[in-house]
Amino acid sequence: MASLREVMRKNRVDAMIIPGTDPHQSEYIGDHWKLRDWVTGFTGSNGTAVVTLHDAGLWTDSRYFLQAELELEGSGVTMYKEDGGNDPTPTEWLAGQMEAGQVLAVNGKLFSVVQASRLEAFCGENGLRFATDFDPFPAIYTDRPALPDAPVYVHEENYAGESARSKIARVLAEAEKLGADATLLSALDEIAWTLNIRCADVTYNPVAISYAYLSEDESVLFIDPAKVNAEVASYLADCGVKVMPYDKVESYLEHKNNATILLDPNKTSDTIARCVTRCGVVYAQSPVALLKAVKNETQIAGIRKAMERDGAALVKLYMWIEQNLSAGISELDVATKAVEFRGESDLYRGESFGMIAGYNEHGAIVHYEAEEGTASTLRPEGMLLIDTGAQYLDGTTDITRTIALGTPSEAQRRDYTLVLKGHIALGAAIFPENTRGSQLDALARQFLWKNCMTYWHGTGHGVGHFLGVHEGPQNVRLNENPTTLQSGMIVSDEPGVYKAGEYGIRIENLVLVRDYAATEQFGKFMHFEVLTLFPYDSRLIDLSLLSDEELAWVNNYHKVVRERLSPMLDEAQRAWLNEKTKELTR
Repeated sequence: MASLREVMRKNRVDAMIIPGTDPHQSEYIGDHWKLRDWVTGFTGSNGTAVVTLHDAGLWTDSRYFLQAELELEGSGVTMYKEDGGNDPTPTEWLAGQMEAGQVLAVNGKLFSVVQASRLEAFCGENGLRFATDFDPFPAIYTDRPALPDAPVYVHEENYAGESARSKIARVLAEAEKLGADATLLSALDEIAWTLNIRCADVTYNPVAISYAYLSEDESVLFIDPAKVNAEVASYLADCGVKVMPYDKVESYLEHKNNATILLDPNKTSDTIARCVTRCGVVYAQSPVALLKAVKNETQIAGIRKAMERDGAALVKLYMWIEQNLSAGISELDVATKAVEFRGESDLYRGESFGMIAGYNEHGAIVHYEAEEGTASTLRPEGMLLIDTGAQYLDGTTDITRTIALGTPSEAQRRDYTLVLKGHIALGAAIFPENTRGSQLDALARQFLWKNCMTYWHGTGHGVGHFLGVHEGPQNVRLNENPTTLQSGMIVSDEPGVYKAGEYGIRIENLVLVRDYAATEQFGKFMHFEVLTLFPYDSRLIDLSLLSDEELAWVNNYHKVVRERLSPMLDEAQRAWLNEKTKELTR
């Protein structure tokens, strides 16, 4: 912080905003771009730091409130809440910190067109000057990690279900509808999906640091050429895509003419957009987002198989926890063992995010991740929340289960059952075509609300296919989102409740939007197919709080889990699963 402020003074910068992202507006980023982490010590996936010459703040969402308080302690950085509170926004805070004529600076590569334009407007309204070319880190971050150099590989069509040539054609056809004959893709998952390539540049996300320019005349992948071997280069050439160095994208755009380029203003950096001076520009949501969100039948068949493999691995994991509970295993041991069991599959390619194994009070930290020195040792009492996911060549998984390690209290059983009721209400929903996720969100919260409880995170996020575990444009949350739920989309169903210092409860399945029925008078209706396959903890269910329909739903789900997973298990594992999925009666 002292080094940063010294450079700020030398450059007459009065305040700087440091986001927790990269030039591609990624959620999970490579170590090279973890600049906010380096300055503040906060390591959550969402958070923005604002530094003045005399003060500093960190804004994050409810998933990270407790984590941020712990990591920022003694740093001189104050945490502010993005949601669930009445804290000032970063610009409101800056308005109270800065005087007219002072300079607010950012690195324009790390801010989208939309973000930069909003900051420019804020500065204009408050008499401030705005600079988008301030990058102090080359001078002060001397041991900064290099850009990743993992090799690129092809995601075969038997998993992807569609060729890259076909996808490029569909993307350009959608761009044409918007008045553009070319597009520049900045989002790493969009590039990976469109070209059917994968890489290990970003932890948990099989993507490559790159840009992609697509047009009928010429398509270019901007990437470190050393990452592309002869086989991949030949594949890309067959797809009509040439390879150019990653750092040439700006000069390429500066000299490009005779094209109208579609840029997604929420995913394209301000710096990149400013490079397009000789071409027309259409600002619109990238067509890839919606095309990617709607899975084809090959992908859907793959994710069903991936869920079976994942469910079988989790049976082994939860059995292992029960069998070793008295041996002093820790939260970290649980995470290690999950990788071991999943790794028995040839299609496994790693975790889709860092496991959250939160015992008792750690379960109340929404995005807790156990570390050496602070990980809890499990005991035959209390509750354990495990939120975990995997990357397989044929699908991405994400599941949360909360289990009792001893005899649960009545309060724990009540809270668990209220969360379960909301989870069922959303998972069992039938809704008309063109419904938005925000219109369904209250289904999952209603039972908690009736008991004056809630949670501050969203109820559901989109999930990629062997890509990001969090993807849009669809979601299920209280915030308005114009994207409607379409057949083939995957979203999570994960209500929860968190009691600081005591315990956290979350239950999560991935669900697939499918057609349900078509009526002459009221049109088409949709529903959810539950993809995730693993039992709930019946010890935590208060049957007196379940309706007959909810009880039948749980029993039917457990029957499906038993039938789908049993063929993949040995005799002891089947016996364990049979016990966990036995019919519940009042």
